[in-house]
Amino acid sequence: MPSGPHAPAASLVTALRHLLRPLIHLLVARGFTYPMLADLLKEIYVDTADRDFRLGGEAPTDSRVSLISGVHRKDVRRLRGEAPPDDEAVPEAVALGAQLAAAWTTKREFLDSKGHPRRLARLASQGGKRSFEALVASVSRDIRARSVLDEWLRLGVVELDKDDHVVLRAAAFVPARGFDEKAFYLGHNIHDHLAAAAHNLLAEGPPFLERSVHYDAIGPQSEAELAALAEKAGMDVVQKMSRKAIACEARDSDDPAPKRRFTFGIYFFSAPTAEPAPGKKS
Repeated sequence: MPSGPHAPAASLVTALRHLLRPLIHLLVARGFTYPMLADLLKEIYVDTADRDFRLGGEAPTDSRVSLISGVHRKDVRRLRGEAPPDDEAVPEAVALGAQLAAAWTTKREFLDSKGHPRRLARLASQGGKRSFEALVASVSRDIRARSVLDEWLRLGVVELDKDDHVVLRAAAFVPARGFDEKAFYLGHNIHDHLAAAAHNLLAEGPPFLERSVHYDAIGPQSEAELAALAEKAGMDVVQKMSRKAIACEARDSDDPAPKRRFTFGIYFFSAPTAEPAPGKKS
């Protein structure tokens, strides 16, 4: 790394090295090589310098983008001439799945007496307003419930029990399979978590909520107990937030003020406390 008064802080370099390891592990596992990542980083550096570092609202020159990004001016000119991809586009299947999961986990007719998602009769002729067909119809009448069910069975989001009832396997749209769907949530969730952390580190305004609990002397049985607690407490608060957000959206539908989005997330991760690098003795 470069040294001198303009070098990045050593603490930032250490943090980046640590946070990038799981990303690089994913990329190597999926055949996404360093040259591919380098080309992608070049594109993002140019786009970020162009959009986020303007002076007085004016678009920066190629020379300024090159100066603050470190990307050669020839590449800057080429990349700025290309239409940027829409990184925030939500795949239709994901958007519909999220709406259905929200309805199933928050609407009273689809919840049991304890507030948990009911198992739903597959057909309206069997369960009426408490059927999977009614759930899909409550969100969209343009989509066949059978098509949604087949896709959710493929993804592992639901299962059919012996009584031909549809059972939600996770109390949110969390595909057990389906790489494209999981890749979308990787980009969405990690982007927003990292954006909140970067905002807080740069002190660009009132800090966003970003909290965690971490211990490093937990046994396997305790780990399982804590994972179960995280799952239950996490889903409780996610469902509470979702119910409130649905009510807020309905209340704000006629408000002319510019709309805003938010993400509230929870995760649980565990690993061995000591992980010596390959080839090194502990």
